Amino acid sequence: MRNDPVYRRRRLVVLTAALMLALVAWAAAGGSARRQGGATGGQAPAESAVDPALFARSACMAFRPTHGDRGQTVFLDAGHGGPDPGSVGHTERGRTIYEADLTLPVELDTMRLLRADGFRVVVSRTANTSVTKLTRADLDGTLLTPLGVHADVAARAVCANRGHAQALVGIYFDAGAPNNAGSVTGWDAVRRFAASNHRLATLVQDDVLHAMNARGWDIPDEGVQTDNELGSSLSARAISYGHLLLLGPAKRGFFSTPSQMPGALIEPLFITDPFEGSIAASTTGQHVIAAGLARAVEQYFGRRAGTGQPPVHRRA
Repeated sequence: MRNDPVYRRRRLVVLTAALMLALVAWAAAGGSARRQGGATGGQAPAESAVDPALFARSACMAFRPTHGDRGQTVFLDAGHGGPDPGSVGHTERGRTIYEADLTLPVELDTMRLLRADGFRVVVSRTANTSVTKLTRADLDGTLLTPLGVHADVAARAVCANRGHAQALVGIYFDAGAPNNAGSVTGWDAVRRFAASNHRLATLVQDDVLHAMNARGWDIPDEGVQTDNELGSSLSARAISYGHLLLLGPAKRGFFSTPSQMPGALIEPLFITDPFEGSIAASTTGQHVIAAGLARAVEQYFGRRAGTGQPPVHRRA
């Protein structure tokens, strides 16, 4: 009978044992989920700051792949930013445009495409900010001093190194006289990986130019050029250095933290040309450039690591 004391004691023992087994199973499942980064919230975030103590907020961020994982990392640099607006141009409708505002969406769109193709991507910035943490010596009012520009570009090379990138792509726009136009990509010929620099630069120039001119934009091809032809003229020391700081070698007393991976820097359009500036300022133009950059990176790395999948061929 259910009122029998012996029955009640046996039932209590059974329930207690069942409860203990359930608690053990729950604890084991929870511990396993935590170890595996499962539903308990232990999973690594999709993005992370590479070194928050060194770089400005929203700068030097690493993003995991969104589909597959090649085991390869690419660094993308959106030129200028924060107190450095870069070059100034105008669209055909007379709107004033700033280089820093145009490089960022191209970088972020390229990142999105590469993450979907299995790449880990490190970007120099995700907002309108400098990359380095600026000091008073870096600023002259609201703009960067030449020293500040040097520090901010040097920080991008440091970001690429600390992010363990295996390739670097700088995204900038060109400026000049109103009749200047065309796409150019720079590479450094004196680094130990110069051949890889040239190969990456050639892919970047060809794929971006092909993507733009497939739209009928007829952008002139200025080719790939060594960075001693494109180097900074901000100061006499920069002229003497003779390279793009993002791509170039170390120089005693001037630059001690060069990038340590193959790289290229593209200026796909002149924003001082109203026609090209209008393309650079348009969402369509930015998407087209980003697609060309992503194709170039995919071709540079070739087969997906460990998958046996061949690279995507872009032209007939």
